[in-house]
Amino acid sequence: MRILLLLLFPAVALSQSLSSRLNGYLQTLSPTTRVSLAVQSLVDTSAFFHRADERVPSASVIKLPILVEAMEWAKAGQINLDEIYILLDSDKAGGSGILQTYPHRSRIAYRDLLTLMMTHSDNTATNILIRELGMEAVNQRLRSLGLPTSQLNRMMMDTAAVRRGVENYVTAGEMNRLLGRIYRHEVATPALCAQMLDILKRNEDTLTIPSGLPKTVVVAHKTGTLAYVRGDAGIVYGPRPFVLSVFVEGLPTAEAERVIGELTRICWEVLG
Repeated sequence: MRILLLLLFPAVALSQSLSSRLNGYLQTLSPTTRVSLAVQSLVDTSAFFHRADERVPSASVIKLPILVEAMEWAKAGQINLDEIYILLDSDKAGGSGILQTYPHRSRIAYRDLLTLMMTHSDNTATNILIRELGMEAVNQRLRSLGLPTSQLNRMMMDTAAVRRGVENYVTAGEMNRLLGRIYRHEVATPALCAQMLDILKRNEDTLTIPSGLPKTVVVAHKTGTLAYVRGDAGIVYGPRPFVLSVFVEGLPTAEAERVIGELTRICWEVLG
C-alpha cells in the first residue's frame, strides 16, 4: 500500500510518513524539552514543521545571514573578498575560533574571515564582519528576503548585552528558507552561492545533523551552541536532497545533540 501511495502521491505520502515518524519521536521527549524543527524536500513539496515559526536564541546559526549579507556586498562591489584585513589584538573575541591565537597585526583576507566564521564558528571573524557590514544591514537583508523574525542584536561574546537580555534570534522555518535560497542560487550571484555552499560543507562541527547520517553523506550547514540551546541548519545532499533546521532547548548539550541526530536520521530514512 505504501509503495502504491508513493507512486500516486509521492509528496503527500512522504509528508504523512515523515509527520508520523517525527511526531512519534517528539512525543517520547520530556515535556521540558523544546524542539523547533523545519524539514523540507528540495525536490518536491514533502515537509514537516514543529514550532518552526517560534523565535529561538540563534547561537552561532545567526552567522548564516551574516555570510549572506557579506556575499551581497561582494556582488555590489562594496567589499573585495580578496582584500586583506589587519587583525588587531583589540579585535579578538573569546569562545570558538582560532583567530584569537593569531599574532597582533596578522594579515587575513575577508574571504578567509568568512570561511573561519562558518567552518570554525570563529567569533573574532564574526565580530569583524559585523562591524564592517553593520547589524542593521544584516537585519534589513533578512527583512527584504521575507525573514522578519530572525534578528542580529548583539556581537559575539558580548556578555554585558546578554546580562541585559539582548539576544540574537532565528526561527527554524526562516533558516530553512534562507538555505533554500542559497541552494537555488536566489541570493547574491550563482557563483557566490556556490562559494557559500562550499564553505558550509566544510563546517568542522559534526555532532548534530551529520551524526544522524551515513558518513558518506555531504551536509552544508551551520551549527550553534549556547548553554541553553543547541542548533543546526543545513542542506543534506543525497538522491533526494532536503533542508533541515532544528533547535533544541531544555537539554544538556550532549543530549540535545543526540536528539538532533535522531531527528536527522528519521528525515534521512524518509526523504533521503
